[in-house]
Amino acid sequence: MKINFHDLQTQYHCYKAEIDHAIQKVLNSSQFIMGPEIQEFETALQKYLGNTHVISCASGTDALMLALMAIDIKPGDEVITTPFTFIASAEVIALLGAKPVFVDIQKDTYNIDPFKIEEKITSKTRAIIPVSLYGQPADMDEINAIAKKHNIVVIEDAAQSLGAEYKGKKSANLSDMGCISFFPTKPLGCYGDGGAITVKDEKLAEKIKSLRVHGQTRRYYHKYIGFNCRLDTLQAAILNVKLKYFADEIEKRHQIAARYNQLLAKLNIVLPFVKHDRTSVYAQYSIRCKNRTELLDFLKNKNVPTAVHYPEALHLQECFQYLGYKRGDFPIAEKAASEIMSLPMSAFITAEEQRYITYAIQEALEHELVV
Repeated sequence: MKINFHDLQTQYHCYKAEIDHAIQKVLNSSQFIMGPEIQEFETALQKYLGNTHVISCASGTDALMLALMAIDIKPGDEVITTPFTFIASAEVIALLGAKPVFVDIQKDTYNIDPFKIEEKITSKTRAIIPVSLYGQPADMDEINAIAKKHNIVVIEDAAQSLGAEYKGKKSANLSDMGCISFFPTKPLGCYGDGGAITVKDEKLAEKIKSLRVHGQTRRYYHKYIGFNCRLDTLQAAILNVKLKYFADEIEKRHQIAARYNQLLAKLNIVLPFVKHDRTSVYAQYSIRCKNRTELLDFLKNKNVPTAVHYPEALHLQECFQYLGYKRGDFPIAEKAASEIMSLPMSAFITAEEQRYITYAIQEALEHELVV
């Protein structure tokens, strides 16, 4: 059996006629930069999310960078975030000369622990970037309350969680700003890089729109130092098609995750945990086990693709050695990084494929590869 980790081929063939037509329309118009599909997509996503401005950009990393630039993060500033995530969340802080300040995670959701944040706040703290990891929103009410108390900004890294809900509200619309990625394997993905920033303040939204085109307020007149990070019109056209089917795909993801939970329930592995007051879009379906390397190798031999999100916590990465962290500083993040692994997940994985994956894991357990 051939199983795709992210089944983008099946998804494309489901919407092929509409996607091909949308691409051809852009080719015919030749409006490849900031064509009408950009505004169409931003308006549609704004309607989907609710009361927030949406500014598209070239990637989820650019979204984070724009958000920090919009609030004038400078060298010497501090920004709090999680050590257990993709590097972009902390990388953009460092690129602006600010200091990433890490806070350990919760052992069940793998999201930043809000009860450990306040002790890390100093007079230099300007923002908090909680990451809604694997598709589940972080504890945003608690984080927003801490930020309000200390007059700092909250930027939700919603790169993996677009479509999830937190107490009835959409992820990426839960704080001052939200940052979204449309990388192809994200729950809503384009066919290249793409991203968006959501922001509630209109003046901040206008500044971000300017920053994404070299700080221009009008052609060749520059109010800010910005950079070029626009979403391509072709990508917006593809996203316009896929957004129409997004709610249906999210429901399928919920059903597939529930089937995984049922099939794997009696096996000696740790399954994803989602809090009762929110949902997950399962950008990844990640499990934990003790002997991860052995299980990864066993599944590879059974033609089951896997991935590790993420094998080393950020505070232990070579590029962040200058921060002075050491192993043991964030034990929950370090333990998760040593045990986490992701199984194939998309809206198009079949029940038969899931059963095959489960049987392969069960066989590994019977061989005492996982304890």
